[in-house]
Amino acid sequence: MVTVAEPAQAEAPSRSKRARLWAFLRSRRLFVIAFTLGAALRIIAMLGYRPAMWFNDSYEYVSVALHPRPHPIRPDGYGFWLLVLKPFHSFALVVFTQHLMGLATAVLIYVLLRRKFGLPDWGATLAAVPVLFDAYQIQLESLIMSDTMFTLLIVGLVTLVLWHRRMSWRVGVAVGLLLALTALTRSIGLPILAVVVVFLLIKRTGWRTILAMVTACAVPVIAYMGWFASAQGQFALTQSDGLILYMRTAKFADCKKIKPDLQREQELIPLCINPAIARSQFSQLYLWYNGEGEVLHRWGGDKFDRALNDAAGTFAKRAILAQPGDYLAAVAGDLLRSFRWDRPVFPDALTYAQYQFDSKGVSAKDSHLLQKSPPTWKSYLGTVDRDLVAYEQGRASTHAYWPWATIMERYQRVVYMPGLVLGLALLVGAAGAIARWRKLGGPELLPWVASAALVVAPAATAEFDYRYLLPALPLAFLSAAIALHQGVRPPRRAAAEPASEPA
Repeated sequence: MVTVAEPAQAEAPSRSKRARLWAFLRSRRLFVIAFTLGAALRIIAMLGYRPAMWFNDSYEYVSVALHPRPHPIRPDGYGFWLLVLKPFHSFALVVFTQHLMGLATAVLIYVLLRRKFGLPDWGATLAAVPVLFDAYQIQLESLIMSDTMFTLLIVGLVTLVLWHRRMSWRVGVAVGLLLALTALTRSIGLPILAVVVVFLLIKRTGWRTILAMVTACAVPVIAYMGWFASAQGQFALTQSDGLILYMRTAKFADCKKIKPDLQREQELIPLCINPAIARSQFSQLYLWYNGEGEVLHRWGGDKFDRALNDAAGTFAKRAILAQPGDYLAAVAGDLLRSFRWDRPVFPDALTYAQYQFDSKGVSAKDSHLLQKSPPTWKSYLGTVDRDLVAYEQGRASTHAYWPWATIMERYQRVVYMPGLVLGLALLVGAAGAIARWRKLGGPELLPWVASAALVVAPAATAEFDYRYLLPALPLAFLSAAIALHQGVRPPRRAAAEPASEPA
């Protein structure tokens, strides 16, 4: 005998599921609203600028995807991501995945603060606001650049470490692999390994976990360095660290003050800058631009040559040791620039404009450099414009579409996170860590140190750039949110009740 379920009985489970889903969303209504609005903004950006937006560095990533090789200037992590997506022949798809990365970063922050630290819906949502709504974050996700992937990776590894109060060796392996991916996406990610190791030692994590983490990070990084050595003849991640440090010091280096060293190392003398030429206001001129202010072209051949990189690095170190005051002044100037309320044009109008949805302010003769149309610069095995067509299998120049582009241009004029807010978030996180000095800082210490390192490192080794601040923002807000919540939560109640509510 076959029994047919009553319609009411059949609908009961589905009603129960809908009720649970509605209760789930209602308890997180602020984040759901914020997430939806953030996703809508990204859809508008994709509709407004197709198929993607371009930066000077974008073309080398595409070149690596077309012709895999260890790049001398930057690691290949992001280039490999483009290689994975290459069969789809769509830069729009690349941008779509980057928008998903930005949204995923916000989700990680929210879930960590809710589940592990018990913040209310509004508090965890507020910490995710910079990632969801900052117009420059959305524009950076629209660029063919590695920064969005780097941000997701570093927030992901911080989330994984803070999620497990007692890490097993398996979790250590996962953290180590994330660290390796971070370092292979941007080389500045490798020093974060030391930050995580010190944090785990403070938290008295077992040596097996730390060893597993370091090993898991070292294996892929060393493998990449071995591949780099086979192609470039140097066991390293890049062949540009010395040149970039030279760029940092060239604006103040005085060969008269470092003359004793130069007399012993005559090969460094060609790197001296003509004192009769006025020094540039920004350091990038001395590395990326040919002309009177740039001296590296005197060596001839490939600028990113191992010998030139080593010589430039030695020169820069000599300049720092001979002129520590000038070096600290240059670093301090960039750090102060990082925390300004306004957003002045820097380092030059062209670079600044590449972070804008709106290209106003750039002269007509330079407008082609904004990458609206692919330039015809020489690339690894061809030219840039042909590389983009080969990857896209069609037109790759950026086209703006009304009214979506206009919406994003106007949005960017008013909705962005000022540097002063980043500075305040770092101060709050630092205050929280200092308040728990007996425990050598609380959990906010890890995201705070990582964020501070991402702000200080470019100023110390290269030069200030607005896009370098964006990966530091979510970590700074994460640290500040933990510090504020730990500071206001009643200790007895925190001990008696669960640390978080189910998500």
